[in-house]
Amino acid sequence: MQFMLLFSRQGKLRLQKWYVPLSDKERKKISRDLVQTILARKPKMCSFLEWRDLKIVYKRYASLYFCCAVEDQDNELITLEIIHRYVELLDKYFGSVCELDIIFNFEKAYFILDEFLLGGEAQETSKKNVLKAIEQADLLQEVHTHIFSTTLIFLKKKYNPGPL
Repeated sequence: MQFMLLFSRQGKLRLQKWYVPLSDKERKKISRDLVQTILARKPKMCSFLEWRDLKIVYKRYASLYFCCAVEDQDNELITLEIIHRYVELLDKYFGSVCELDIIFNFEKAYFILDEFLLGGEAQETSKKNVLKAIEQADLLQEVHTHIFSTTLIFLKKKYNPGPL
């Protein structure tokens, strides 16, 4: 996989993950071109299209489009399954994911994607294992947050004991 884009029906880019080195200018042009192309297509049209020297595979879930670019020799159905698996993981984590979940928790959406894909290839196909890794990371983050806030409270009391 070369890249994955998530965008709204209004054409707003919500998430982008690039697995090939491209300049910001190239990324913006590719994103703009693909968003316009996909949004202009009729709902009953095929979810695969040839674009430049790549195959584009996309699927709409609610108000979000999930779009992947793969090499010509890659299997479109496997790519469609990768998109679906990512949506399932987001649904499990957020409880029926919506565009606002992606907007306000984009770091979690990226983290889930990174637990699932590595270098544009599926690294873990088990939903259970991916969700377990995410759960452990969340737990670790909670522990770090608790330790940090406890330390901060201790330091405030020690170095700022109150009014004189």
